[in-house]
This record gives sequence, structure tokens and C-alpha cells, in this order.
Amino acid sequence: MAQNGTTENGVADDMPFPQPVKVQDIRHTKIFIDNDWHTSSRGRTFPTFNPATGVKICDVEEADKEDVDKAVKAAKLAGKRGSPWRRMDASSRGRLLHKLADLMERDRLLLATLESLDTGKPFLQSFFIDLDGSIKTLRYYAGWTDKIHGKSLPIDENFMCLTKHEPVGVCGAIIPWNFPLLMFMWKIAPALSCGNTVVIKPAEQTPLTALHVGSLIKEAGFPPGVVNILPGFGPTAGAAITSHMDINKVAFTGSTEVGQLVKEAAAKSNLKRVTLELGGKNPCIVFADCDLQLAVEETQKGAFYNQGQCCTAASRVFVEESIYEEFVRRCVENTKKIITGDPLDPQTTHGPQIDRQQFDKIMDLIESGKREGARLERGGAAVDEKGLFIQPTIFSGVKDHMRIAQEEIFGPVQCIFSFKSQQEVIERANSSKYGLVSAVFTSSMERALSVSSALETGTVWINCYNALHAQTPFGGYKMSGNGRELGEYALAEYSEVKAVTIKLSETL
Repeated sequence: MAQNGTTENGVADDMPFPQPVKVQDIRHTKIFIDNDWHTSSRGRTFPTFNPATGVKICDVEEADKEDVDKAVKAAKLAGKRGSPWRRMDASSRGRLLHKLADLMERDRLLLATLESLDTGKPFLQSFFIDLDGSIKTLRYYAGWTDKIHGKSLPIDENFMCLTKHEPVGVCGAIIPWNFPLLMFMWKIAPALSCGNTVVIKPAEQTPLTALHVGSLIKEAGFPPGVVNILPGFGPTAGAAITSHMDINKVAFTGSTEVGQLVKEAAAKSNLKRVTLELGGKNPCIVFADCDLQLAVEETQKGAFYNQGQCCTAASRVFVEESIYEEFVRRCVENTKKIITGDPLDPQTTHGPQIDRQQFDKIMDLIESGKREGARLERGGAAVDEKGLFIQPTIFSGVKDHMRIAQEEIFGPVQCIFSFKSQQEVIERANSSKYGLVSAVFTSSMERALSVSSALETGTVWINCYNALHAQTPFGGYKMSGNGRELGEYALAEYSEVKAVTIKLSETL
């Protein structure tokens, strides 16, 4: 995701590297409900580990159904008509969101350090990309709070109609482990901008930054119950959120398989609204007339950023036959620049996978690629016998029927295919059950626009990759999800539209 004039970690070439802070004790490990810290209703805790070392960081209180009930009760009360949150004017909501962003700026080094400790992602990526995106998302939606409004509609006969945009109510959110802080903000920022209250469950692997933000939410001055944070597990706390009768909407980011369970639970309970941001098997199409080095660098950022643990990972790279061999050669050379090591070392650009389960899944898919006849160009093995580090891996000669061509790998594996014609590659790109993102590399803008119109994905990047911004809607087609996050489009997911129709007098 680095742009021109920046390092692989997203920092400008002439900027001094920030340094992670020393974390002696984790201050916030309890459940955050009603602006207060609570122990688990069942007296349970669970450990969170540093995936780079395997060492336990701390124990965290484990939320269960009873804790979800308490959080929902607090959120419902906070959103009740006449409450301080509901009486607060829209611009004051915006000031609170800006204040939260200010506090995150103040604690930026600590938050980036916690994020890297808990996820294993390189520190500079946490500092310059995750924190930057989180703060910008808050500020973007802070600006929207007093600009959400309805319309005056011309209708038949002697009537007029006004529409109002009102909060949905209590919003549940379940977020993943790959971008814990960024996904936290993608969920709460539009929800709070629209005046809702939130009950959010961070992933059990990565709860620490969410809990620290809980302390900042209280410090910023949000009323009690507006945001409630419940660290816990999917089958218990997550299931309680998706099926709760007093939660009006749920937003989930994660696997397609779990997304189906979320939608089923929402339907069987109170038909709550659902937005889903799910898996992807994302095609990149590299035409012969492109800037070849740019295409190599951008598709590799797409494949290897965050150790490949991205729903947007560039996992299917289709390259036109005439430049195929040169593209593969340059990819192999470019991969040699990647530095694997301690995530807290500012020089590191490649960290570990999140846990043993994900590590084993990725290694199994790599082995399947070898067995099924793909050509291993680089990597293809663990860095050492005990750790969770996997070498950045490149396969060429990949065929559409192979497992690595069809399944979401969620690891540092680049699969390179060849194609002959534009029509052929569009059909192959669209053959997946997923439709999250895609990319086109070409010097012809006419071709880029034509191909982008034909691709069945929610986002198409042209001559770039992972260009995500708070102003731009994000979401998928097909089994990559429902609804949109970010941008003005996300506001509709967190608002109810009320039509007020007035009978006019027939006399002047």
C-alpha cells in the first residue's frame, strides 16, 4: 500500500522512523459496558498471545450471553428518547468524534504498539496505515453528523411529504483480527454519526486496541452506554449479538461461512438489518501495455501486505501472455526486498500469521499448489520450524481448477495466471463465487473503463491496489457480502427513513 516516495511500510523516505513504546502492563483487559469496566459474568478469562513470539501478553475478561444482555440494556437506555445522547445536537456528536480522534492521535504510538503486539503486523504499518486510516475515518464521519437530512417531496393532490433520517437504534458489530482498530472505526464511526448506540465484539485473538479505545471513548465524554465493548468468542458473545431481540442492526466482517450464520441468526430473531463484508478471491488483470514495474509492485503489495491476511488480497493475478515470463521474473526479484522479522523492528516489512490454525491452513494450500502442478517460483515454506512466519510465496503456471485458484488463502501467496484475450480474462475473473475487489493495469483508459464495467466486484482499482479511503464506499458483490461501508453510502446502513405526509388546506 506504499505510494511513490514511501517505503514498503508506508513512511516517507525522508521521515525518521517512529519507535514503538515499551508496554510493561496492559491497563485495559475488562469488559467495557456503560462507560465502566466489568469482570465476566461467568468469571472467565482468556489469553491473548503475541504471534511473533508465542508468548502470552495478558488475560482478558471473556464476555458471554449475560454480558451481551447487560451491554444491550445499557445501549438501549443510552439511545432512548430524552437521553443525553438523543438530546445532543448533531454538531456536538461531531465534536465528540473529533475529540476521540484527537485522543487517538495523542496515544498513537501506544495504539500502534498494541496493534503490532496483538496481530504481529509490522509496527510501521500499524502506525502509518492502520492508525492513520482509523483517525481519518473518525474525522470523516464527524463531519457528516450535521449534514444527514431528509427531503421535501412533491406528491399528488393537496399533500406534501417530508422525509427524516433517524437512528436505527442499537447496532451490533463483530469485527475480525486482521485489522482490529481500523475495523472498529469502520463500524462505530458511521453508527455514531447517525446517532445510534453500539455493542461491539472484537476478535478473541486481538482485543487490546479496542479495549484501550474504550478508555478514550469515556475520556472523550461520550455518554454512558453509547459504545460497549465485549471481548469474547463467536459461538457465545458473537451468537448472542446476532440473535438478540433488542439489537436492531448487526455489521459483520469476516469469513463468508460465518457471514451466512450471522444472516441466518438475524433472520430467525427479529429480522434485524445486516451488513456483511466477507471473503474475496480478487482478480488483477495485467495487460501488455501497462507500466510493468508498477503492476509488479502493486500486485505484490496486494498479495503480501499484512502477510496476505486481507479480504482484498490480490490472490489471482492474470497476466497477458506476451509479458508473462518477464512479469514472473520481476515478481521473484521484487520479493527479495521483503524483510521478515520482529514486527516491532521498524525495518521489518513481513510478520507472522495470526495463529497456528491460520498457519496450518495456509501451508496446506501451499502444499496443494505443489501437488496440483503449479510452479513454485519462490518461498513455499515456513521461515523456521517453531514460529508462525511463512515465506512470501509465488506460484506461476496456476490453473483455474486448482485449490489455490479457488479458495481464499488469507496468507502470503501470489498466484500468477496467463491469458490471451480480454474477453477470456473477464470471464475467468468473474467465474469466482466472490466479488469483493479487482484491479486493472493498462495504459489505455478506454480499456480500463471498459473492463471495469464488466468486472463483477464492488471495487475496481485502475493502475493501483489497496487504495482505500474513508470517502469511498467499500463492499462486495455475490458471496463477498451485502451493503457498503465507508463514504456517504454507509450512512444509509445506519439510518431509518421516515416519511411524514401532510394534508394541505385547499383554501389559500
